[in-house]
Amino acid sequence: MPGYVMKQLQKYNHPPPKKPQHCPWEPAPRFFGTKSQETEPEDTSPPLDKKGIHRIQQICGSFLFYGRANDPTIAHALNELASQQSCATEQTTKRANQFLDYMHTHPDAVIRYYASDMILNVHSDASYLTARNARSRACGWYFLGSVPKDGKPIALNGAIDQLCTVIKLVAASAAEAELAALFLNAKNAKVIRITLEELGHPQPPTPIHSDNSTAVGIVNNTIKRQKARAMEMRYFWLLDGAIQKLFDFRYHPGLENLADYQTKAHPGSHHEK
Repeated sequence: MPGYVMKQLQKYNHPPPKKPQHCPWEPAPRFFGTKSQETEPEDTSPPLDKKGIHRIQQICGSFLFYGRANDPTIAHALNELASQQSCATEQTTKRANQFLDYMHTHPDAVIRYYASDMILNVHSDASYLTARNARSRACGWYFLGSVPKDGKPIALNGAIDQLCTVIKLVAASAAEAELAALFLNAKNAKVIRITLEELGHPQPPTPIHSDNSTAVGIVNNTIKRQKARAMEMRYFWLLDGAIQKLFDFRYHPGLENLADYQTKAHPGSHHEK
């Protein structure tokens, strides 16, 4: 979509940044020791008027389609802006201007696709208690490749869709947050499976990768679910999907999980890699 970003920046009269901005959303400061468990301080800056809130809403709407179609790096920033748009403050405006600076620095994102076996693959991940109000964030990366084989590298490809959303229910543990992410991604994957099959591309059980061994053990019924009874009931629909051979849940480390990138904010040096 060449020229789309610059057209939107002109629409909002946003000037070029004085220096390149490589970070779409400022990450929270890192603490170690006892302070590492403290929550972020509340935003006490003055609230915006209706005109300011409408501008934040317009920015989210303008770049949401572009982010899903062309630039996965802005998924987290858009999700944060969208979660604050109804009660936006001056701090939200500063964050939105930083986001626009990033878009001005990187106006033309490109996703590269390679020929594949047209087998849907899904990478699922969750970030526990990193959203506002003690919420967790679920993300997913959907791409077309081949069936993964043990001992061989996964054939990666450009994303055909992505998920980045705040989990509505408060998760009581990291395992429950990962289970919620698997549930949301599996729901989307089922629709994409049907679409691919209608287009003439038969699908084996869709491989869904997660970096949480507890969540994978629950859905594969390889660990006892004694304490998992306190988790949200609807998440256990995943066990039915595994039994019906719709999904193939697998554990892979976080470094091999493409969905991990959108779950949290990263410094500019990380985005430049």
